[in-house]
Amino acid sequence: MNLQSELNKASLFQNLELLAKQIVEGFISGIHKSPFHGFSSEFAEHKIYNNGESTKHIDWKLYAKTDKLYTKRYEEETNLRCHVILDNSASMYYPKVKELDLENLNKIGFGVLAIAALMNVLKKQRDAVGLSIYSDTYNFYAPEKGSERHFQMLLAKLNEVSLETQPAKETATYTYLHQIAEKIKRRSLIFLFTDMFQTQKTDEELFDALRHLKYNKHEVVVFHLLDKEHEVNFNFDNTPKRFIDVETGEQLDLYADNIKEGYTKGLNDYISAIKLKCAQYRINYLDVDIKGDFSTILNTFLTERNKFL
Repeated sequence: MNLQSELNKASLFQNLELLAKQIVEGFISGIHKSPFHGFSSEFAEHKIYNNGESTKHIDWKLYAKTDKLYTKRYEEETNLRCHVILDNSASMYYPKVKELDLENLNKIGFGVLAIAALMNVLKKQRDAVGLSIYSDTYNFYAPEKGSERHFQMLLAKLNEVSLETQPAKETATYTYLHQIAEKIKRRSLIFLFTDMFQTQKTDEELFDALRHLKYNKHEVVVFHLLDKEHEVNFNFDNTPKRFIDVETGEQLDLYADNIKEGYTKGLNDYISAIKLKCAQYRINYLDVDIKGDFSTILNTFLTERNKFL
């Protein structure tokens, strides 16, 4: 099947399930020759064979490819609960794009597609997945379930988000992370997709909300989504430009070169503070370039799932 021809038939996220599947299959093909954290091409969980164990469940096909003995671990032994949280505020719709495609993603588009790819993996593993979406309100909540109907409902919601044209201007990350933490009672693997920009509360209060997610022995991963070329490196040509805060509406007219050094220092200091606090709270933090691929997301999932189980 030609992916580009499929995209030509409809907009990107009308093919959300198809794209997620192909992203995952492409990722697996890259690790196929050397199983990564027990992951095989069929998404069966494996563990290294130990002398004295029964040979009944040795994966001989995998042995032929790797010359190492692995035994299969069955789904009922490895099911987990995963809750994914998506920041849906206006800043997540940067950069502005007319039509989303794989070569032209904004932060919300990257987040939606990354979540869909994770859901594809979770579905194959028969794991339960839940979803929360917030901005200036707690827009959507679905508890962790593993049914096909549930997965399709979440995909439909993600597709709806990707088509949003008037996102909320403000972000109440602090408020809604606390509410989400209260809802997740059973130990879960939690993924937060956000750009960490907020218009309410202080940074310390944001970190307090992240710490709340660690209650009940949850494992928490923060994917900090950034357009690194512009938001981090501030690569703009040095002509007069108007910069507009999409959440507050504040405007600045200036030459990019005049503030680049101060801006990049301020942002890098902020990111360093986030990393330090996350390390303090034992939260896995990763900054993700939305112009890159999805390998960071999927590699992190494999690592965290292996640790979680």
